[in-house]
Amino acid sequence: MTNAKNPYNRLLIVANRLPFSAKQTAEGTELIQSAGGLVSAVLSMAEQMGQSASDQTPKIHWIGYADASVRELGATALENDNFVAHPVYMDDTTYKEYYEGFCNDLIWPLFHYFPSFASFQDSYFERYQQANGLFLEKVREIARPGDLIWIHDFQLMLLPDLVRQAIPDALIGYFFHIPFPTYEIVKLLPRTWRQALVNGLLGANVIGFHTADYVQHFLQSVTEVLSLPILGHRIVLPDRSVIAGDFPISVDFNKFNMGARTSAVLDTRNRFRDELRTPKIIFSVDRLDYAKGITYRLQGYERFLVQNPEWHNKITFVMTVVPSRDQIPHYQEIKREIEETVGRLNGLFGTIGWRPIVYSYMSLSFTELLALYTACDVALITPIRDGMNLVCKEFIATRSDDQGVLILSEFAGAAQELNDALLINPTDTQEVADAIQQAVSMPAAEQAERMQVMRRHIQNHNVFRWSHQFLTVLDENTTLKTSIETDLPLVSFCNAFEGASRRLLLFDFDGTLSALVDNPADARLSASTALALQRLSETSELVVISGRNRAFLEKTFRHLPVHLVAEHGAFLKQPDQDWQRLDLTNENWIDSVKAIMQPYVDLFPGSFMESKETTIAWHYRMVQQEDSELNATELASQLRNLPVSVPLTVIQGNKVVEVKPAQHSKGTVAQLIVEQTPFDFIVSIGDDTTDEDMFRQLPNWAYTIKVGPGHSFARYRLARQIDVDVLLAQMSKIPVTL
Repeated sequence: MTNAKNPYNRLLIVANRLPFSAKQTAEGTELIQSAGGLVSAVLSMAEQMGQSASDQTPKIHWIGYADASVRELGATALENDNFVAHPVYMDDTTYKEYYEGFCNDLIWPLFHYFPSFASFQDSYFERYQQANGLFLEKVREIARPGDLIWIHDFQLMLLPDLVRQAIPDALIGYFFHIPFPTYEIVKLLPRTWRQALVNGLLGANVIGFHTADYVQHFLQSVTEVLSLPILGHRIVLPDRSVIAGDFPISVDFNKFNMGARTSAVLDTRNRFRDELRTPKIIFSVDRLDYAKGITYRLQGYERFLVQNPEWHNKITFVMTVVPSRDQIPHYQEIKREIEETVGRLNGLFGTIGWRPIVYSYMSLSFTELLALYTACDVALITPIRDGMNLVCKEFIATRSDDQGVLILSEFAGAAQELNDALLINPTDTQEVADAIQQAVSMPAAEQAERMQVMRRHIQNHNVFRWSHQFLTVLDENTTLKTSIETDLPLVSFCNAFEGASRRLLLFDFDGTLSALVDNPADARLSASTALALQRLSETSELVVISGRNRAFLEKTFRHLPVHLVAEHGAFLKQPDQDWQRLDLTNENWIDSVKAIMQPYVDLFPGSFMESKETTIAWHYRMVQQEDSELNATELASQLRNLPVSVPLTVIQGNKVVEVKPAQHSKGTVAQLIVEQTPFDFIVSIGDDTTDEDMFRQLPNWAYTIKVGPGHSFARYRLARQIDVDVLLAQMSKIPVTL
């Protein structure tokens, strides 16, 4: 039920797997609830969602894949005190190529920076699409109005948009649990795949990542793949915005802190210490995977033993590798390499009474894990790449004695939080060896100082805070409704406009005062914008500074008292005066430029050449071919190398390549106008490359505003052209005194 504190009805979790593991018993298949971090986090999130009238936390509905054995179970077996499970079934071929193929043989290695391990197969992506579609069917079957749908991880990147298309008003959260890499890695994906994946994620209201770096990488991919405007961490779509934020996942601190003090853990810890019989213990536990850097870790330990013989017989490295995908040949090779290295090092350094490495290939019980966390002197956690890595946080949470040293890879997401660990590059085996030497020699007081800082952080930033923060941002992004998408400080901007005595407003036309259209001849000034400009002209000096020709600007603004600047600064017309030509360059360059442009007009149907008085432009907005941008860059390069006597400027703008004499620009004319009058308020708004000249030339206190995506010298940004209309309407209603 809903309440005043929280508007959501139910929590629907969608993940690749259900929160249960199947166990065969004498009576048949039984489902055992998992105790992983995501399950704990989700339970805490349900508690945050508010209580019903009976003061009971509503059950969580969890959608996830299940194999055929689960079909035999009745509905009662798919429900317990916390969860109602909703299995998604698919045939073996679909699941294998979706999960083992696209997810584990492509996305996993690629996003962990192992592109040479990635397998790009069309059938994988087709199965990935089919599998995400099957998850959608189950969501549509289960979801009700008011539900919060929280989708998890890289197996379901297409699902948020699929749900958005099917249920437009759905409240959707998404969390990405592995690293999100730089765009140079994402760019390796086929163009249609990367477009589909980024579009898919943008179906959510909020997209969560572990670290700020991953957020920035994702935002860069959004810019490169979809060219959408971004304001801070807000991605602006035509009808809504999406928040991308960092929410570092954590552990249940109390569970590990208190669990480590139980008699069962204490007894197991003492037994382990008695069996190992060395003063110092190093411990690591990892799932079998190439991203964990296990071989480099062993090489670093080998260097430590070579360089520090005084530690022989006094230290033991307890290394546990948890089985994973060991039927895959590449993983079998990793396992073989690890075991050969362990055998070699034990043979090289070991004695009758001492094994330098105690290796096991097995899963540990919770009691055994906590016993080793608290028995060890050093936790050696050195993945080559890891989204977060909760092992290091679990280790810290168990150490109520404030002892123990954490050696942590700088490439684990957790490294951004745990600065008091010994941070190392895991591929630098000398640095690993030096860190081990520093750790085993560290005084107890320094260990306590470092551990106390990290324990306070983990206690304050536990798994419950993670889920609460995500929920809070999701709630804020769905309840916050703004009429304008901008990072402009509107209150101070409006106050400055109202309090000024001499105001100058400079506007580009296409993409700023008017929406971009396929055919430039169809561009119009809307009635509302014309009205706002009319009102603003009564209190401010208005300048329309455009690449358009004189005739178009004079016709469009014939009823408004504004300054007009045509062809990027070549012509200037003040109100009630004739046009003044500022550019007096000869025209002997025009034929040469036309000769270079004409083949591109012929090559791309829908493109055309526009000849103005001082400018030649190739427009290709209506071109359908995907390589038009590449050819536009090629054309611009040819034009820049054209041997002519007149200095020319080649402008590669929004679906247009223009050539003009270099003598004047929007910037030079803007500067000329500014110098004529002591203005105390200046705003300049534009959307294209040529407007950057204007932004650069204006005083640094001026309000320079870029419309839409892309790098800019402007101080602020309006997300869309429609936001310009809204801003002008608001400005026109501000009461000012002349």
